[in-house]
Amino acid sequence: MKGYSRRSRRGSMLRALAVFIGVSVSVALSFIAYHYNFPIYPDTVGTVGVSLIGGAFPGIVVAVATDLICTAFNPNALYFCFINTLTAIFTAWYIRKKSHYNLKRYVLFVLISGFVAGGLSGLVQWGLFNDVQNSSLSAFNSAIKNNYGIPNIVVILISNILLNIIEKSLSLGIGLLVHRFLTDKIKKQIRNSALRQNPLSIERIKFVDSANARTSLSVKGRTSLMLLVVALTLMIIMGSIGIGLYFNNAKKEKTEHALATVQSASDVIDGDKIRTFIQEGKKAEGYEETYKLLYYIWKSSPNVQYLYVVTFDEEYATYVFDVRDESNRKRFKIYKPGEKVAINEEFREHLPQLLAGKDIKPIETNTDWSWLLAVYKPVYDSEGRCVCYVGADVSMEYIADYMKDFIIRVFLVLSGFFVLIVAFGLWNTGVYIVYPLDSIMTGIEEFIKAGTDQRQLDDAVKKMRTINIHTADEVEKLYQAICDMASNQVEQMRSVRRLSENTAKMQDGLIITMADLVENRDSDTGAHIQKTSEYVRIIVEGLKKKGYYTEKITPKFMSDVVRSAPLHDVGKINISDNILNKPGKLTDEEYEIMKTHTTAGKMIMEKAISTVEGENYLREAKNMAAYHHERWDGKGYPEGLHGEVIPLSARIMAVADVFDALTSKRVYKPAFSLEKAISLIKEGAGTQFDEKCVEVFIDSLAEVKAVMTRYNEDH
Repeated sequence: MKGYSRRSRRGSMLRALAVFIGVSVSVALSFIAYHYNFPIYPDTVGTVGVSLIGGAFPGIVVAVATDLICTAFNPNALYFCFINTLTAIFTAWYIRKKSHYNLKRYVLFVLISGFVAGGLSGLVQWGLFNDVQNSSLSAFNSAIKNNYGIPNIVVILISNILLNIIEKSLSLGIGLLVHRFLTDKIKKQIRNSALRQNPLSIERIKFVDSANARTSLSVKGRTSLMLLVVALTLMIIMGSIGIGLYFNNAKKEKTEHALATVQSASDVIDGDKIRTFIQEGKKAEGYEETYKLLYYIWKSSPNVQYLYVVTFDEEYATYVFDVRDESNRKRFKIYKPGEKVAINEEFREHLPQLLAGKDIKPIETNTDWSWLLAVYKPVYDSEGRCVCYVGADVSMEYIADYMKDFIIRVFLVLSGFFVLIVAFGLWNTGVYIVYPLDSIMTGIEEFIKAGTDQRQLDDAVKKMRTINIHTADEVEKLYQAICDMASNQVEQMRSVRRLSENTAKMQDGLIITMADLVENRDSDTGAHIQKTSEYVRIIVEGLKKKGYYTEKITPKFMSDVVRSAPLHDVGKINISDNILNKPGKLTDEEYEIMKTHTTAGKMIMEKAISTVEGENYLREAKNMAAYHHERWDGKGYPEGLHGEVIPLSARIMAVADVFDALTSKRVYKPAFSLEKAISLIKEGAGTQFDEKCVEVFIDSLAEVKAVMTRYNEDH
């Protein structure tokens, strides 16, 4: 644990140092380029280099930090932050997916990253500034545009893409140079420093990826989706709130300016002269002086688009003053004193208050030709009667246009931080949740895959222990619990296996003992059960090698047949010694009694099976005891079965039993030679014996002779 902590701290320090160097290099190069007005702005050099070495998240940190610091000398740097973060993501992805490099892949990386980054950068500059930032490049673009008539957006995009391809070539070259000179140990420490466990091997990572591919939605995918939704929602909410507050503040500020303007205008108007001004117009005494004062007030209020003085009746608004530039006469109609205009619908609901001479709230109007906020102030005569209103119109379209530009800028700025937040969330959940859970999952699946193989189980537990998860939370507790559970289960299985092996040995010993009891009653069947068991093993292994009866011959079947072979004559326990050890040929009646050893053996095995549940190997012992004297042509006993209706274990035993009987000396006959016995076995193929059993037996004569030699047969 201490060694792990030291490695983790060392790796974290190296990663922090790499981020610091990456930011420093990018900022320094960007400052030089900005100060000397270079057309190339190398703010992604550190991003590409750190992404090559440390992966996506450190690269994104470098991207955001670089553009944030660059705002100290380049106020527009932060608008390109999200492009820099995309470069970090693409670099890390490309390096991970393309682990083997060549010139073709370098060129492809430069072209793709340069085209995407250049295209996005061009769109940002065109949308915000309608031109490129660099003055020398702007002059060059203007010359191209004017000489060849190419649209501005096309020129901006092409120039930005070409310059970004050059810049990405420089960034990749520097990054690869640093990557080449760093040792594999340092690069591995930087890349794996965030992990709270030992890193997985490439094979285990592929296993994890394949396992995740089998799930409809992995933890990583679900977490990524959740973080994207949450971060996007927060960005939209924060952006909307900020934009809404800004819009309301801007509207409030414009309204206050308009109110101050109409207040100042009302102060210079003599209410007692309003009727005269309407009747006589510009000829009236004091009209021109009042107009000049109003004009000065209007010019001093840049937020006010229109300033006017009107009176109201039930149907019309009558102009007293319409303050505008005379130069705009062609664009806008300038109303003369006494000229009437019909009251539009927006004013109808406020008309009672206007006719009563009361103050009214600002009125917002949105027509096909203008979106305005109108502010009114009543003007009173010397007797306190409202004789007119001073109106000031503030253009809301200006605010709306500014808001559009503001929204774009907010979106560009927040996008970079949005990518950083999502990347941090994915990195954090990956380090503390996704990666450890994937590692635990691989360990469990390998443990399950090991089945009952003790060696594979031990290896699976060792591999699980080597993951060494240290998240210091519930995931680590889960990991430790699973490791302990797996270890305990393996030890229990080891104990059960030992007990099972001892039980099997005891059972085999009992079988041999039981078979020996039967065999010892027969005076001339020396080593019969040992030899027939060996012959059975030879035949069943031969059938397996030849691919015969593949559905039937399983490892369990082979084990059951060999273990059960000694019990094939267990039924002879019911045969009397007089018949069993008779020196001469048996009479027909005696032979019929001898034949009953098959049915007796079957009954004995059935009782054993009913007593010892689950011991399936005894089922083959029953088949061999009952049917090893059946013939392939159906002329055997006790039931006259034929062909493959006879159990396979009994067909195997039939060859082994007859061969041993032929090659062994009996009181009623001498032992046949090996050649004679083989000849008789061959003659019985297809009539007495299963041809496939005979074939594999004869093919294994070398093993057969070894068995006969081992038991001191004179052949």
